[in-house]
Amino acid sequence: MRQIIAMGGGGFSMEPENPLLDQYILRQSAAVRPKVCFVPTASGDSEEYTQRFHQAFQEHDCIPSHLSLFRPPTTDLASYVLEKDVIYVGGGNTKNLLALWREWGLDAIMKSAWESGVVLAGISAGSICWFEEGISDSFGVQLDRLPSLGFLPGSNCPHYDGEGERRPTFHRLLTERRIGAGLAADDGVALHFVDETLKAVVSSRPSARAYELRLDGNEVVEKAILPVYLGGNTEMAKP
Repeated sequence: MRQIIAMGGGGFSMEPENPLLDQYILRQSAAVRPKVCFVPTASGDSEEYTQRFHQAFQEHDCIPSHLSLFRPPTTDLASYVLEKDVIYVGGGNTKNLLALWREWGLDAIMKSAWESGVVLAGISAGSICWFEEGISDSFGVQLDRLPSLGFLPGSNCPHYDGEGERRPTFHRLLTERRIGAGLAADDGVALHFVDETLKAVVSSRPSARAYELRLDGNEVVEKAILPVYLGGNTEMAKP
């Protein structure tokens, strides 16, 4: 089973006192004690970010590790990635992430991992990267469309409620026909795909939402998706 869990925001880096999304990600692995690897490429392999990951995931029943491209743990990145149960991609600059992954061949390795059953997950840049395209702040002060890996169909926009320019930018790019239909996620929302199909939408925040967006003629149609709130029942919504 191929799985991707794309978070609009949340997890250990945004909600250190709220582990619901991180726990949900770990539960999707079939392993009793999953090996979870943090990939902080988009942050320039921030040591502080990586330390926060380890501190957070030491509290869970898993085996945490990380993959730095600035200080690679091995010359055999494929074997290193493919032995994991969960890959957790951090936020930051998506454009730089894609460039470095392609230079190192990590884009192809990630696809192999996905196809072999490793759970791929991520927040912000670690969400956009899996789709055909996304709304990214990689270009500086202005949000814009960024072509991505295309494991999942359509477009993606994280932080839909957390950053004021996200919604109007997505609407504008749709109206200008510069981006295709897709999904947006508020902070605290995770989109869980099995193969290329959205099978579950879950949330660590009761009021958070996901959205389907498309263009109908010249009008943007935005349809809210009500997630399953994990604080109500942490065993719910597992595909």
